[in-house]
Amino acid sequence: MEPRAPVPAGYTRTAVALHWSVAGLVITLLAMGWIMTDMAGSPTKLQVVTWHKWGGITVLALFFVRSLWRLTHPVPPPLPMAPWQQRAAGTMHALLYAMLLVQPLSGWLFSSAAGRQVVYLNLIPLPNLVARNPALGAVFKDIHGTGGALLTAIVSLHALAALKHHFIDRDDTLRRMLRWRPE
Repeated sequence: MEPRAPVPAGYTRTAVALHWSVAGLVITLLAMGWIMTDMAGSPTKLQVVTWHKWGGITVLALFFVRSLWRLTHPVPPPLPMAPWQQRAAGTMHALLYAMLLVQPLSGWLFSSAAGRQVVYLNLIPLPNLVARNPALGAVFKDIHGTGGALLTAIVSLHALAALKHHFIDRDDTLRRMLRWRPE
């Protein structure tokens, strides 16, 4: 029997960098999404929508990189906590990963169904995922909007839980994601 790799005490630099890169992008994209829905049609709104799409595609790409990294690198064991908190943390992480896939895909599907091709960074034309179909576009628009509200709630709960662990429980849950060990 082969010896098992030791379980790390902290997260790798790559894991921490991916976490905070995705976190910053998601928070920015959520803010952009809420702001742009209230903007009147204008060149500025079109630019914000374009940046929002670019950010969404970047999150989608980072989702795959992050998922692959997580599959190939062990994560540190959870710190001691109540079983319900461990289940809640597992559920929260599963929901976060699911939404990091659903949100960009639903936005891309919405653009495709609306007949607006996504051109990443004005350089790479991405394929339309579905044919132009305004009725289907409305469905994907609703999914994307509802997903944005759901993702806002999940991210907020995730952040509040991290702050609770840091300031109330005074454990290392948050600190483990603020520092990293060598690769």
